Amino acid sequence: MNPTSKTHLRSSKLTRRAIVGTGLSLFAVSALPTTTFAATTQQAEQLIFKVVGEVQSLINSGKSEQAMIQSFQGIFRNYAHVTTISRSVLGPAWNSASGAEQQAYVTALQGYLARKYGKQFRSFIGASIEVTKSTDFGNKGIIVESVVKSPKFSDTRVEWHVVETGGQLKFFDLYVEGVKLISTERSEVRAVLDRSGGSVGKLAQALDKMG
Repeated sequence: MNPTSKTHLRSSKLTRRAIVGTGLSLFAVSALPTTTFAATTQQAEQLIFKVVGEVQSLINSGKSEQAMIQSFQGIFRNYAHVTTISRSVLGPAWNSASGAEQQAYVTALQGYLARKYGKQFRSFIGASIEVTKSTDFGNKGIIVESVVKSPKFSDTRVEWHVVETGGQLKFFDLYVEGVKLISTERSEVRAVLDRSGGSVGKLAQALDKMG
């Protein structure tokens, strides 16, 4: 593990629940392919500020709820390690699904998560997030630590796990006060899979109607 790299405090507006919403992108480090990680802590921080900035711009845009949800899905697609997130949420059933079923599921999951969390974003205005430091874990990626401050809530510690994939940085894990939020999504999606008789194709159809 490389030494911790401390950065100047920088802030962008976001609210506590919006950050919690971003937990839809969580998954296990062990799910990641082995790769050479050449990004710097500064680059990882820049990624997180882009995500936060675009979310804040979206919720202040005055767009309709439907348009906002579509835009949020685009943010997730652009900045999250979507395929690995989807595989981690689904679990072993991913390996037995056909390529067409996998793609349908990934698309459906993105839409489901965008609807589920995007509907809440309009009211998430007024808080700020400050990056406090970053830690480089070599091939396992970089942890960007931050704190969310709001007049409505006590300070909330948020850590973003960033990885390099295909020559680009993506976030693939998020911890709020040390809690992995992907666990909730994994439980919910696998419950739907069980109700769908283990069919990934039927799961995708069900997710299209949820959120």
